[in-house]
Amino acid sequence: MKYFIEHKLLNYDGSQLQSLFAYKNFGLMGDSISVFRGSCRVEQNEMVDMEDVLAKDWIYSEDMLHFIVEHFDMDLEKAIIRQRLLIATIKEELEKFGVKTLSRSGDDLYEEDKKLSVSISTLSPVSSMIHCGLNVSKLNTPIPTIGLGDFRIQDVLGFGESVAKHYCDEVLSMRLARCKVRGVS
Repeated sequence: MKYFIEHKLLNYDGSQLQSLFAYKNFGLMGDSISVFRGSCRVEQNEMVDMEDVLAKDWIYSEDMLHFIVEHFDMDLEKAIIRQRLLIATIKEELEKFGVKTLSRSGDDLYEEDKKLSVSISTLSPVSSMIHCGLNVSKLNTPIPTIGLGDFRIQDVLGFGESVAKHYCDEVLSMRLARCKVRGVS
């Protein structure tokens, strides 16, 4: 599993959640996590979450830290489990910065009723994919939110790299755990 940190601003509109995103944009072939910063505006035509589509919701943030994860298997349940692992990893990394006020509900992080994250898992024709965005700023969001800026995270991409490393280490650890046990009959 590899990761890439994009240092140029890259806005997210939902179209980036596509197979081979990391390979096409950053040269990362295989299982990967891409980290970048930019605004987020996902309109109805790019929504993957049908619950949001039916509710006519939309997603907007002026400044967000984005993670796009791609695994080359086609198991949606496993993708959702990995998505929740990513969210738990983000929470653990924030706790290293002294942030102890967040709670996880499913695939999102909250401080009381203020939402820090957006997240979705889906399948592409060749892979399973995850997008997770963390608000950096809470300005002009359509719902009550909290941002990394509220937690005084100044090196946003550095924080993203810590999350990416931690996630890659977890995935490797799980793969190695499969190799150390004998079968039982």
